[in-house]
Amino acid sequence: MAEEHTTDTDGDGAGSTDARGDDAGDDDWDEEVPEGTVDAAERLTRLAREAVDEAEAGAYREDRAERLDEHGFTARVRDEDDTLVLYPEEWVEDGTVQIDRIEDTDRAVEVSLSGPASPDDWQAVEDHNAALVEAVADEYGETHATNARAFADFMSNHYAKPMDEATADEVQEFLAEYFPRNVWPSEEQRDAVEASVRYVFEAAGEPTPV
Repeated sequence: MAEEHTTDTDGDGAGSTDARGDDAGDDDWDEEVPEGTVDAAERLTRLAREAVDEAEAGAYREDRAERLDEHGFTARVRDEDDTLVLYPEEWVEDGTVQIDRIEDTDRAVEVSLSGPASPDDWQAVEDHNAALVEAVADEYGETHATNARAFADFMSNHYAKPMDEATADEVQEFLAEYFPRNVWPSEEQRDAVEASVRYVFEAAGEPTPV
């Protein structure tokens, strides 16, 4: 699947930050882009690469762009070393990095895309969410199970998190944005979706965050 590419903005990459270095995940994360957004950008980039349908790949890239745009950043993939580069939008004009606008290369964040991205962790999340979908199906029936599966896909693909660890903001994002735009729900599903999400948390023994 075709992906977008960029050249190194500072020649040999010196000064840019490797978001997956030894300090990744430390409490003293000090990048302009939140660590969770960097993780989501990496995940969506990999999903776009793996997508067999160009429309699906485009949707992942659009999602990534929207998340980064909230922080004034944009993304490209650097071909020569298979690296996702996140850098401020003010460095770019008409899709091209303007070298004369770069005052501090440390503002860029780099993530290596070589090799798999924690496949064991992703599978554990998917297995956990699938078990919750099955529990909802057993207790509440097909409509709620279908909605729960959509919620599982959203949490697995966009946040790599168990459904029952979703925050209030993530639940609202699913209900207001992902569900109507990506699921093509029936009227019955639309009417039931809030209850479906509540049943997911009940199946996990957790309080609904909204």
